[in-house]
Amino acid sequence: MDARPRAVLAFDPPTLAADIFPPHLWGRLASAVRLETGVVLTETTSAAARAQLAEAEVLIAGWGAPRVPSSAVPQLRGVFYAGGVARTCLQDPEEFAARGVVAANARAANAVPVAEYTLAMILLANKGARPAAQEYRVLREKPVLRPGVGNYQRVVGIVGASQVGRLVIELLRPFDLDVIVYDPTLAEEEAERLGVQTGTLEEVAAASQVLSLHQPLTAATTGQIDARILSLLPDGATVINTARGAVLDESALLDELRRGRLDAVLDVTDPEPPGGHSELWRLPNVLLTPHIAGSMGNELQRLGLDVVLEVERFVRGEAVHYPEELI
Repeated sequence: MDARPRAVLAFDPPTLAADIFPPHLWGRLASAVRLETGVVLTETTSAAARAQLAEAEVLIAGWGAPRVPSSAVPQLRGVFYAGGVARTCLQDPEEFAARGVVAANARAANAVPVAEYTLAMILLANKGARPAAQEYRVLREKPVLRPGVGNYQRVVGIVGASQVGRLVIELLRPFDLDVIVYDPTLAEEEAERLGVQTGTLEEVAAASQVLSLHQPLTAATTGQIDARILSLLPDGATVINTARGAVLDESALLDELRRGRLDAVLDVTDPEPPGGHSELWRLPNVLLTPHIAGSMGNELQRLGLDVVLEVERFVRGEAVHYPEELI
C-alpha cells in the first residue's frame, strides 16, 4: 500500500507550478506525496476539482490559487504555500486552524530577492548612478557628480525590521554604511544583535541619505511616509519602496519629486501599475519597476525548494521550519 499522502496543486496560471517545481524538484515532491501529473487546480467549484480536493491530505498552492473552503478538503492535514501568506488560499482559515491543519509558507525564501534588489538600489542610489547616467547620455562626457556621492559613511534608514528589512540589514553589513532603523516592535537587545542604531521615524528620516521601506501594510502604516516625514529627508535623498505602495503618500512624494529635491525607486505603487496619466511615468528622478523585487524567473525555484523541504519534513512527522498561524 502506498503510504504517501495524497496532494493537490493549486496555482493560476497553472504553468506557474512547472516554473516553481522544475523536474528535479518535481521528482523529490513526487517521492514524498502522491500527485497527478499535469493536474493543477485553478478553481474549486467544478466536479473534477471537488473530487481532487476531497481526497487531498496536502495542499500545495501559490500565487493566483483559488481560495479553498475547509468543507471541500475534509482529509487535509497540511497547507504549503509557495509565497508569503498561506491564508490567502484558504476561504476560512479559522476552520483549518480549529482542525489542527499545519500551514507553512515560503516567505523567507521570497525575502531573499527582495533584499537583494534593495541592496542593489541602495548602492546605486548612493553612487548617484541614475542622474550620472542621464547626464552622461546627454553630455556624452563625464558629468560633474553630486557632492558627497559614494558608499562610504552614508546613512541608510530602514523602516520596518520585517523579514525583508532584517535581511537587508544583514546584506549591508560588509559595507561602510551606517544603518538606522525605525520599528516600534524592535527590542533594544535585538537591535544590538543586528548591529544597528534605532530612532523615531522622524529621526530616521532626518538622518538618511537613503530611506528604504519594509513595513507591513496596516491601518497604522497606510500613508505613514507622508509629507511631514518626506520633508525631513536631506536634499538629494532617495526613497526606496519594496513594501506596499500604500505605505507611501504618493501625492506628498510627487510634490518632492517635482521640485527635484528627492529621488525615488518604486517597485510597488498604489494603484499598481500607476494610472496612465501619473507623473511617476514621466519624472526623471523616479526609477519605476514593475514589482520585480520578489521572486521571478529562476528565483521561483528557491520557493519550490523551500516548499519541497517543508513537505518532506511534514511527511517524516517533523515540525516545519516556517510555520504560519492561521488565526
